[in-house]
Amino acid sequence: MKLGIVGLPNVGKSTLFNALTNAGAESANYPFCTIDPNVGVVAVPDERLDRLAEMYKPEKYTPAVIEFVDIAGLVRGASKGEGLGNKFLSHIREVDAIVHVVRCFEDDDIVHVDGGVDPLRDVETINLELIFSDLEMVERRLERLSKLVKNDKSLLVEYEALTKLKAGLEGGTCARAIELSEDELAAISEARLLTMKPIIYVANVSEDDVAGGYAENAAYLRLQAHADSEHAGLIAVCAQIEAELSDMEGEEKQQFLDDLGIAESGLDKLVRASYSLLGLISYLTAGPKEVRAWTITRGTRAPQAAGKIHSDFERGFIRAEIVSFDDLMREGSMNAVKEKGLLRSEGKEYVVADGDVVLFRFNV
Repeated sequence: MKLGIVGLPNVGKSTLFNALTNAGAESANYPFCTIDPNVGVVAVPDERLDRLAEMYKPEKYTPAVIEFVDIAGLVRGASKGEGLGNKFLSHIREVDAIVHVVRCFEDDDIVHVDGGVDPLRDVETINLELIFSDLEMVERRLERLSKLVKNDKSLLVEYEALTKLKAGLEGGTCARAIELSEDELAAISEARLLTMKPIIYVANVSEDDVAGGYAENAAYLRLQAHADSEHAGLIAVCAQIEAELSDMEGEEKQQFLDDLGIAESGLDKLVRASYSLLGLISYLTAGPKEVRAWTITRGTRAPQAAGKIHSDFERGFIRAEIVSFDDLMREGSMNAVKEKGLLRSEGKEYVVADGDVVLFRFNV
C-alpha cells in the first residue's frame, strides 16, 4: 500500500512524514523545501503478530508495510507548473490513496502560504489543482475517442464516462464524487485520475487541542463537516507530538501517550483509517520459521490470497487450513486447536477473513 502525503506548504506535512517514518525528510519554514518525493516504509503495528511471535519464537518476524510518499507542498497554479507543480502531481498519480494534511492550528511563528488558517480554502486550493490536472487529461482522451468511437462502438462506454467526468470536473467536483456505473468505472480505470483516488484528511491540530478535545477548534469542525459531505476519512493528529513520539519506544512511549490522554499514536490512527478506506485486511501465517502478516482486499478468496505469497500457491491451490486468531490464542497452541476441532479445511470459494491464521496446501 502506497500513500501520498499532500498539502500546502507549511501545514506540518513533512513534520508528520518524518514522525511516521523517521526517514529524515527535510523540514523548513518555507515553500518547496521538499523538491523530490521522500519515501518511507513503515511496519504496520499489529498486536496479533506480536502475540504469534511470543507463541512460536520464530526465526523471522515480517509485518505488513505501508509506503509513505511525502510530496512537496502544492500551491495555486500547480497544474500549470507553478512551484514545480506538474512534477509533484505526477508523483501523486502513482499512489493508492491520498493523505491530505490540513493545518488546523494557529501559530504566528509559522508562515501560512495564503496568509492565515482556513482549512476549507486550503482543501479547495489542493482539490482545484488536482481537478485541473484531471480535466486536462480527460479532455485529451475525449478528443482522441471522438474520432475512434464512430468506428469502434466498444469505446462508447468509456466515451460516455469521460463526458460525465468532464462536466463534473468543470463544475469543480472531484471525480470520486461523480456518479458512474460499474461498467463506466471499469472503462476509465486505467486513467489514474488524481481526484478518483480515495482520500483521508489529516487535521494537524495543536497540543492543547489533543489534551482538550476538538470541540473548541472551529477549523477542525469545518474540516470535519467537509469530510463528512464527501464521505472521506478524517483523523486528527498533532504533528509536533508525533515528532516527539517518534524518538520513544515501549514503556516510555506508552507513558507519554497516557500522560496526554491519547489512546493511540497518529501512525496507528492513520493505518487503521487507511485500511478501512481501501477495504484492506490482514491474514496471518505462523510457524517456527516465520510469523508474517499479508495484506489483501476484503472479499478475497483463498486461492487469490495464497497468490500473495507465491503464484505457485494460487496455481496449485488444494485447500486452506484455517483457524481464527482468537481461537488460537484462547486454546494456546495449534495442537489444542486441532483437538477441539477448530482447525477448518476450506476450499476455493472461501473468503479469507481478517485475522485468519492460514496454512495453504498446494501442488504444482
